[in-house]
This record gives sequence, C-alpha cells and structure tokens, in this order.
Amino acid sequence: MNLPVRAERDGMDYDNEAAVRQQHERVMAIVRQTKDHPAVLMWALGNELDFIQANVKEHYNVKVWQAVDALAKEIHQIDPNHPVMTVVGSINEGKIKELNTSCPELDLLGVNEYGDLDKIPLWLRKFGWQKPYAVTEWVPTGFWQVPKTPWQAPIEETSSMKAYQYQKRYERIIAADKSMCLGSFVFLWQHHQERTHTWFGMFDAQGLETEAVDVMQYAWTGRWPTNRAPRLDSVQLTGRNAYQEIYLPPGQASEAQVWVKDPDGEQLRYYWEVLREGTAFPYGVNGERKPPDVPGLIDIPNTTRLSFRTPADEGAYRLFVYAYDGNGNWATANIPFFVRK
Repeated sequence: MNLPVRAERDGMDYDNEAAVRQQHERVMAIVRQTKDHPAVLMWALGNELDFIQANVKEHYNVKVWQAVDALAKEIHQIDPNHPVMTVVGSINEGKIKELNTSCPELDLLGVNEYGDLDKIPLWLRKFGWQKPYAVTEWVPTGFWQVPKTPWQAPIEETSSMKAYQYQKRYERIIAADKSMCLGSFVFLWQHHQERTHTWFGMFDAQGLETEAVDVMQYAWTGRWPTNRAPRLDSVQLTGRNAYQEIYLPPGQASEAQVWVKDPDGEQLRYYWEVLREGTAFPYGVNGERKPPDVPGLIDIPNTTRLSFRTPADEGAYRLFVYAYDGNGNWATANIPFFVRK
C-alpha cells in the first residue's frame, strides 16, 4: 500500500517542521485504519522521493530520509506484521549510502528502473545494500535511455521489441535474483500517454492487449494465452527505419510499409495516423495529452503498404501504425520524421 509521503518536486518542504509533522500524522492515521486489512502486504512510504523539481534545486533534502525513517519506526511499533519500504528512481552509490545511514528502519527497498534494470542486482550489492528489494517499476526502456533523432525525438521500440525485453529482463534479472529480489510490479497495466501514447501502456485506450501481456502471462504461469497478439517485425518510411534520420519536404507523397505476423493466422486490420511530436513529460504538471492527429494526409489506412502526404507545416511528427487481430490483441510501432523545405 502506497502511503502519501510527498516528494519535493510535488511541493513538499522538508525544512518545514509543521508540514513534516502534519504529513507524519496523516500517514500514521491511514496505517492505524488499514493495518489489519487482509489486502495489505507491505507499506511503501512515497514514490521517488529522491527526485526533485527541475530548475528549482540541485539536490534533494536529506531530511526526506529522516522523515521516512521516523515513519518506518512508528509503523513498526504499531504494526509488526507488515514490512516497510520506500521507492527510489534507480540507484547510485550516494543514494544507497544515504539510505543505509538515514533509514535503518526500512525493511526493504523499492527500485524503479527501465533500461538499466540488468545492472540493479550488481549495483545494490556493490553499493552496500544488504536488505531485500522489489522492482517497483520496470520495462520498457525509458524515452530518456534510447537513441534520439537529430531533432531530439526519442526513438520508440516496437511493441514486439518491448515484449522481448519484458521476457528477457524478467527471466534473466528479476526471477534470477532469488537471494534479494522479492518480486516486481510491471509498468504499466493501462493506456498511458507519456512521450507517446504507446510507450509504456500494455493496453490501448479500449483495453486491447499488446504482446507484452502475453509475455507476462507466460512468465508468471508458464502458459501462453490461447490467442496470441500479433508480432510486428518492422516498419519503414520511404524505405528507412526509425534510426535513419528521416527528413521529408512538406506536402510530399510518401510511402510506408509494416511487416506483421499473427501467430494464430488471423486476418489483421491496420490503421495509420500522423501525430505531431509530443512535448517532453512535464513532471508534476498535470501529465500529458496525446497530440491530435493531422487530418487529410491518409486516404486508405487499412493497409500494410501506406501511401500518404506529409504535413504542410514544417516540424517534428510521428507516423504510427496499429495492427489488430479482432480478438482483443494489437501491435504497434511508430517512426519519427521531420518536415522541412
């Protein structure tokens, strides 16, 4: 159960003793009210308290950890039956040293990590963490960890590339660390806009499942679903892939092609759309919204080989393609491109 311990980037001032005390009392009231509920497995004191609001401070206040430890100590006094953790955004040596020094009451650590997940078991041991940990957010590779175009658009993996990473990282890292890792929480079991509307969500807005859902069912049960999601092998725009710096003139007739296979041999339906490049994630500022599609560019979207016109306005865009099997599954990919004269 995640308890409402606020981060500095959300406006909490850990130098304000009254605010810290008010937060402490609010959290403890929740613990007293819910500690005997059968659904409670453990307590999590906040999420990514180690992150700060950009352009406001250079480093987080170490009093954050003092407040966390005081809460963990009092929780243990009234509830000896449930372990207590806090959750950090990845780790480094300094962060682990601070936690070891300032938070001796913690029973375990939650770690959110994406592209560097394979390093977490080694880093924790190297930096001196000796208690258990849980991977509290993981996969796919974050938009801050992938190659970028010259105009700084992060290049997104296809849904099938992500599914491969889900399986590999779970089997080789999470499940393999039997001595310290207690388990994991996969990110993210819903539709979600963050950099793109397809980057992190394992479902679309209607609840249709990507190949990553198949992979996690297999990882947890040893059985694949009876009906599998389509596998998207690759997509190209004007004969080039997303890693090949695609510049196009405005209003030009262009072609794209996608290669998709369905494991169950089902006939697939396709849909393409062009969106403006989304903004960088505004942490703590009301989240993001999916950019509107650019109308009038695509005449026949239900095809594997698309003919379309590039937008009339210069700037950064993405071409998205989706493949649906009609049985609750889909696959997707996108290619960033830049329109200029």
